[in-house]
Amino acid sequence: MAQQQTITLIGGGLVGALLAQQLAGRGFAVEVFEKRPDPRIAGFVGGRSINLALAERGLQALREAGLAQDVLQRAVMMRGRMVHTRDGRSGLQRYGVDDSEVIWSVSRGALNMLLLDAAEAAGVRFHFGQSLVNADFDARRIRLADERGVERDLDAPVIIGADGAGSALRAAMNAHTPLGERVDALGHAYKELEIPSAGVLAADLVGRSGGHDQFALEPHALHIWPRGGYMCIALPNTEGSFTVTLFLPAQGAHPSFATLPDTQAAHAFFEEDFPDLLPLIPDFAADYEGHPVGTLSTLYLQRWHLDGRALLVGDAAHAIVPFHGQGMNCGFEDTVVLASLLAASPNDTADAFAEFQRIRQPNADAIAAMALENYVEMRDSVADPHYLAKRELGALLAERAPQHFMARYRMVTFTHLPYAYAFERGRAQDQLLEQLLRDSTQATSVDLDAAVAALRATLPPLPDLRHG
Repeated sequence: MAQQQTITLIGGGLVGALLAQQLAGRGFAVEVFEKRPDPRIAGFVGGRSINLALAERGLQALREAGLAQDVLQRAVMMRGRMVHTRDGRSGLQRYGVDDSEVIWSVSRGALNMLLLDAAEAAGVRFHFGQSLVNADFDARRIRLADERGVERDLDAPVIIGADGAGSALRAAMNAHTPLGERVDALGHAYKELEIPSAGVLAADLVGRSGGHDQFALEPHALHIWPRGGYMCIALPNTEGSFTVTLFLPAQGAHPSFATLPDTQAAHAFFEEDFPDLLPLIPDFAADYEGHPVGTLSTLYLQRWHLDGRALLVGDAAHAIVPFHGQGMNCGFEDTVVLASLLAASPNDTADAFAEFQRIRQPNADAIAAMALENYVEMRDSVADPHYLAKRELGALLAERAPQHFMARYRMVTFTHLPYAYAFERGRAQDQLLEQLLRDSTQATSVDLDAAVAALRATLPPLPDLRHG
């Protein structure tokens, strides 16, 4: 393909690096400006460092980039949610039907560095330690500042912002033409802790590894301690540790981060609410004191682009809360759609950008809504008998009538069906399950033949495209 015009990317994180590689592979000249230093030299310095859950949408983008196998070699498979109840019991709730439907825990830093290497190999030019100060969209120029504060101006006829939820490009675009920005704060926040590998823990904990001596807990699961209104989760890392995240209300009555002002109060809270988890965190005080409280919000924009001059992608356009594990996957799906549109209309970026927003915005809104709903499900519903009965009945219907029923989580996580479709279909299916159960907590109380007949009479068959 003949070399096309230069595209300037702001942000060299996960979405920026993958998009840059895909655009370069389609013949575009790509320049990326990233405010942080090169993590391959300086070490990874993250913002949110919550472990990332890689699912089918993200994997498909990595397959198209030729990187899926490299990434999976650095990931840990998670079959489902391991739910830890207050009384010390635990049980696995599978995400899919078998090990062909799993998600993968990946390190943000390791993945970012792999994507940077791949983009550079494709011909992308990266400029680290370069912060966007401002943009003159009429003159099609940007102003950058290096780590010493020295500023310079550069031509940038086409700019794409992949610089995250706090996007500097979005601020510049909004100053030029209001984008209709709305940020909905969740009112809950998070703090990270760590379970070290089993070898680091006391010898009496190694026996809990379930045959995986490297890990202090079952490694092939996302662990949840749901407590109704708040929770802890733990995701495995390849070296045997787990990244633990505590989610709590930011303010209000106990428990909230406002009522845990110091490590002593936090330790007492964990002794009361997470007694089986606390012994696995030997450096609890240092972890709790050393990690800041992170905020959680959802970003909505009415406009993602300024005609053909500038466009926002990923979290810069539609940041969501992390409770469906789809933020990265949604951003990676963005890159596939956008790279294809630009390749099809390389000289009409206005049309490509408008079409990108038309396709992706309804889906971004849908996954934002589902991520918020999934927080309630994870912290409250996973231990609720009625929820478990709906889940069991849904699994029976999916087995008996797979053309008509697929759990919403599976549609979101293991297929390429549009998020907007999964959202609406999931609501319709949930209404049917509620009608069939009539507040019962026993799936066996439902006449399965009658339920299948009602399903087929109520809902049209699912689209043929299940796995892309």
